[in-house]
Amino acid sequence: MNILVIDSQGGGMGKQLVSAVKQQLVGAHVTAVGTNSTATAAMLRAGADAAATGENAVIVGCRKADVIVGPIGIVIADAMYGEVTPAMALAVGQSRAKRVLIPVNQCDNIIAGVTQQPLGNLVESAVAHIKSCLSFNS
Repeated sequence: MNILVIDSQGGGMGKQLVSAVKQQLVGAHVTAVGTNSTATAAMLRAGADAAATGENAVIVGCRKADVIVGPIGIVIADAMYGEVTPAMALAVGQSRAKRVLIPVNQCDNIIAGVTQQPLGNLVESAVAHIKSCLSFNS
C-alpha cells in the first residue's frame, strides 16, 4: 500500500504521521511530500521511504497513492499561509485515494464542532483511520 503524507511549514505533523505509520503499518510504503524543503526533510528524517517537495510532487504523489493523509488544509487552496496552491488542493481532492484529513483549527480555517486536541491524539486517530482504509481495500 502506498501512503502519501503531505505537510507544510515545519513538517511537525507530517513527521509524527510518518513515524506512527511506519511503526504501526509494517510494510506500508510511505511517501512524504512537503510544500517546502523543511517539511520534507522532517518527514524524511522520521523514516519516509521516499520524499519530494513542491506542487508537482503533490500532484504526482496523489496519482499513485492509496491513502493520502495530512492536515485538512491540503484540500483548501491557499491554506497553510499560502503554501497549498490551488493545483495541490485540486490534486488531493480529485485523487482516487482515500483521504484521511486531520482537523486543525488554524490559518483562518475553523472546523465547527471539533475541539482542540493534542497532536498526538490526532495522529493516533489518523493512523487508525488509515488502517481501516487499508483493510477496506484488501
